[in-house]
Amino acid sequence: MAAKDDIREFLTTRRARITPDQAGLAIYGANRRVTGLRREEVALLAGISVEYYTRLERGSVGSVSDSVLDGVVHALQLDEAERDHLYRLVRTASTPSSRRPPRRTPARRQVRPALQQILDQMPMPAYLRNGRFDVLAANDLGRALYSPLYEQADAGEHPNSARFIFLDPAAPEFFHDYDKAANDCVAFLRAEAGRDPYDKELSDLVGELSTRSEDFRRRWAAHDVRYHRTGRKHFHHPLVGDLELDYEAFELPGDPGQRINVYTAPPGSPSAEALALLASWTTPARSRSEATSSTVRSPENEETWNS
Repeated sequence: MAAKDDIREFLTTRRARITPDQAGLAIYGANRRVTGLRREEVALLAGISVEYYTRLERGSVGSVSDSVLDGVVHALQLDEAERDHLYRLVRTASTPSSRRPPRRTPARRQVRPALQQILDQMPMPAYLRNGRFDVLAANDLGRALYSPLYEQADAGEHPNSARFIFLDPAAPEFFHDYDKAANDCVAFLRAEAGRDPYDKELSDLVGELSTRSEDFRRRWAAHDVRYHRTGRKHFHHPLVGDLELDYEAFELPGDPGQRINVYTAPPGSPSAEALALLASWTTPARSRSEATSSTVRSPENEETWNS
């Protein structure tokens, strides 16, 4: 999709979700054909002319100023992720191809040994992924927590959370709040696509998921964007049952596009007890070469899992 089309769809979907009442506008008359804001109402709230806003929504951004965009952000009540996304779309649409900056270095699939050592020394589940949801590395407890994800990965390939969520029938059972997990995944991918619209591997992933999953297509069409920095996830693990874990995501400035996700449970909680049980069944730390080529449930530790 061209940048102008992205702008049009993004602004249209944001406008549709804000009612006049939410925007503090009085409603006159009963013959209102839309539940969201009209273009003239967005223009009024943004402090610009209707004609100017209409051009913006059609993707004709020209040399639009930051003050105008901030007015639109205010009118549509955009959050931080949405504001950043709009600015990126506008910059892409307004920059001639001959003047575009060099494309961002693709997120690397290699993991520095020091990062693997950090993961291995963490006592809680942790893994490292890139912006395409490729899980590039994990500690033993992280692999144990995400064992269904590792089981679906092809031999020699990194597990991919997005493919698991939308293409594996086990995902709705593993993610207790599947709808939230699916929405968060798509919203992060949409934000990542806005950050680097020329990432071919990301485009290929979106194309694959769009072709193979109607659910993904529907969620992708919503144009939601979201940062995935902190929160709580609910899992139903095949071995230890329900887990309610807090997570924190740490961006790696030295490795652009990579981030470490760490999971914790409140001390003394049922989830903490379940994690301790899972840890007791987890094999000792192995070499990086073994870790990247094996799943949690491997032939050499089959006896341990069955005991």
